[in-house]
Amino acid sequence: MNSSLPLVAIVCPVEFKFSDPEALLEKQVLAGVADVKTVQIGLNAPFPDEVLTADAIILWHGPKVDAGVVSRLQKCRAIIRNGVGFDTVDTAAAAKRGIPVCNVPDYGTEEVADHALALTLALCRQLFPLDTEAKQLGWKIQVAAKMRRLRTLQFGLVGLGRIGMATALRAKAFGFRVVFFDPYATTGTHKAVGIERVASLDELLRTSDVVSIHCPLTAETRGFIGEREIALMKPSAYLVNTARGDIVQKAPVFAALRAGRLAGAGLDVVENEPLRTAEEAATPNLIVTCHAAFCSPEGMVEMRTTSASIARAAVQGQPVWNKVN
Repeated sequence: MNSSLPLVAIVCPVEFKFSDPEALLEKQVLAGVADVKTVQIGLNAPFPDEVLTADAIILWHGPKVDAGVVSRLQKCRAIIRNGVGFDTVDTAAAAKRGIPVCNVPDYGTEEVADHALALTLALCRQLFPLDTEAKQLGWKIQVAAKMRRLRTLQFGLVGLGRIGMATALRAKAFGFRVVFFDPYATTGTHKAVGIERVASLDELLRTSDVVSIHCPLTAETRGFIGEREIALMKPSAYLVNTARGDIVQKAPVFAALRAGRLAGAGLDVVENEPLRTAEEAATPNLIVTCHAAFCSPEGMVEMRTTSASIARAAVQGQPVWNKVN
């Protein structure tokens, strides 16, 4: 390591198995511009000096960069979240220190949209119950009454950002009638992609056969799909979440599934993930994947290259992009 060069610290929680601890890809992007060091710490552990003195920080998942951490950063020029969500960083505190917080919002667009449709198809076509029945050497198709014709169904998106729009186009291609609710979407967006806009979240929940979550986790959206919202949905409807677990309150969803007040749920993310009890895991008509919707080798290369490129610009005093504060 050349101590005369700026330092880019890649911070990973020890609970996360980083497949490239030598950060060879990041070192390639930052060659001759900065030294790169991977630092693994516990989710609640204090940040070591090698992070607090870094010229740029790249964050994998946690740990949280709160106001206290931000106040101790000595010469940080950028905090880059390796992913879409940036709720683990106190963006306001960073802004006060003049530190840009950046994310990588587009690396997993295709993967997450594909995953949302995969969960939807598995629910609407009852793939997992059929798989279980076939492997028990049965062939009665006991879930036949639950299998739906997609072209008769309404697919409702909560949020129409990059991933929401990609999901909308996929759902449209499968023949769903696609609607969305997003108070921040530009007027006329629905016309550009040939879908319909509804006036309220309540209207979308009442009328949709599939509700797919695609909004960021913010103070406004944290827990905003709860008992009241679940009660508005049709008993025959499906809930899909590939955004952030804390947007959807877990308890009322699981209670509705157990009581038959909701036909099914496909969750790549859950509140307070992962699942915590055998009872949660045994919830009927529930598909859970491992916060893995973003995963693909191609997506990982794109994400890491982008975050390293932003760090390169930051340590060279150049403008950064994907700034969220």
